[in-house]
Amino acid sequence: MSYQPLESPDSPKPLQDVLIQACISNALLTAFTCEGAELTFRELAELSDKFAAWLLRDSTLVPGDRVAIQMPNLLQYPVAILGVIKAGMVVVNINPLYTAGETEFQLRDSGARVLLILEDVLPVTSRILRNTSVEKVIVTGAADLHPWHLGSLYRIRKFISNRNREPFVFSGKMTFGRVLRRGKKLLDQFSNQVFENEATPGADGKDIAVIQYTGGTTGKAKGAMLTHDNLIANLKQVDSVIASRDTPPGSIVVAPLPFYHIYAFTMNLLYSIYRGYHGVLIPDPRNTDRLVQAIRHRKIRGFVGVGTLFHVLCKHPEFRELDFSHLTVCTSGGMALSVSTARRWEKLTGCRILEGYGLTETSPLVASGKYEDYREGKIGKNTLWTELRIVDEDGKPLSAGLAGEIQVRGPQVMMGYWNKPEETRAVLSEDGWLKTGDIGILDEDGYLAVIDRIKDLILVSGFNVYPAEVEAHASSHPDIREVAAIGVPVEEGEYVKLFVISDNPDLTEDEVIQFCRQGLTPYKVPRKVEFRSALPRSNIGKVLRRQLRDDQLA
Repeated sequence: MSYQPLESPDSPKPLQDVLIQACISNALLTAFTCEGAELTFRELAELSDKFAAWLLRDSTLVPGDRVAIQMPNLLQYPVAILGVIKAGMVVVNINPLYTAGETEFQLRDSGARVLLILEDVLPVTSRILRNTSVEKVIVTGAADLHPWHLGSLYRIRKFISNRNREPFVFSGKMTFGRVLRRGKKLLDQFSNQVFENEATPGADGKDIAVIQYTGGTTGKAKGAMLTHDNLIANLKQVDSVIASRDTPPGSIVVAPLPFYHIYAFTMNLLYSIYRGYHGVLIPDPRNTDRLVQAIRHRKIRGFVGVGTLFHVLCKHPEFRELDFSHLTVCTSGGMALSVSTARRWEKLTGCRILEGYGLTETSPLVASGKYEDYREGKIGKNTLWTELRIVDEDGKPLSAGLAGEIQVRGPQVMMGYWNKPEETRAVLSEDGWLKTGDIGILDEDGYLAVIDRIKDLILVSGFNVYPAEVEAHASSHPDIREVAAIGVPVEEGEYVKLFVISDNPDLTEDEVIQFCRQGLTPYKVPRKVEFRSALPRSNIGKVLRRQLRDDQLA
């Protein structure tokens, strides 16, 4: 792309330089804790050196090759990420809950040659490995970086459960422990000069650091190419939002969202290292009892979450009894945060949630509120070095207060989609504007309100209905826990259908519709209501309206 931002981060440098310096500055502080085990920043640096040494000297890979990681939030994750980046290679994050077909697509599309995988995921992924370019499979157990006395019981249980499982046979199979031992020998052999003249990619910040897969603005999985410059810019942009808060190095920040999602990858992994935070890793955020146990006796200063998690925790009896007196920063992203949940959380914890807006294609932060300049119901202003505009269907900029597509320009915007030039040109203009596919409004003061996805828009009798507006009103009913609104096609256009999760088994469809009539224009009122015990969700808990529509059509 020919666009050059009006302003850009000072002194661009490869991401590894930024993260290595953070590890040196905070060497004796705890970097990450998980299930009772911890790593200091010095240990994180040393272990990642070993992983990088193996990649560069023993794996046949060269800088620029792709390394896939498929596991939940474990101590191995930051070690591997930092190791891959030090080696000048490219990270490919893969959801461990993916089906074999979904995993195969990402491995084949990215051309990943090494896969680091949690052993529990192998039964699914092993079936498709021979259809990919993967040459080496590094298998790790959940307790591999735990001290022996903490991990012994886990290993015994795992041995018993695996006795009747068919063994995984792959010529390039290695254990994570063996890779680290081999890496140490290589470092000793080359007198710690293993990286000299090796990690040339990223030297000017223009090379790819991460290929992050996303449904993007078209709904089809594509790999967003995020460069070193993109990610460093976003670290500084995040910093511009929350650095004023009392969060010095060593501050304890909860990391419940999976690192394979860009929001958590940037906020809880890269930014946590960058600022010298102590990240408490939560392997399974759906197990809220374990989450509460992990933070019960800690002086939490930061919490990074999504709307559904905040909602659930506010109702958790043990969470409600925790000490929140040190809580300084709470952020929400990845999905819309309801006003009712935000108010409930602030009342419980005393800490307001800052809602951010972003996309995988923007590393991800684009706009956010600040504690010193907060407006309820608004996302906030564009962040450092970032331009926002609202355009109509023809791409012409709209005046303040009018709804249209949000477009973004800034140093955090991706290079493009991996091996997809046509899809890249469809969303990224020559002068650097990214079409987000989201509908929003900028007010006179530059505050952004995100209304909905363009593809989720419902057309009722020629009128636009935004699902989020219907959901916001319906969810204010005291007996409704969660909702999702979709458009159902009929001959005359579409009508609104509402899916409801309720704690009251006696709540009726007619009562919900009557409640909606009290606060919505008639054409926005749902014609039908379906009660469900669960709604389809993405890997961070976002309700998948597209799947609801597909189910309805089927």
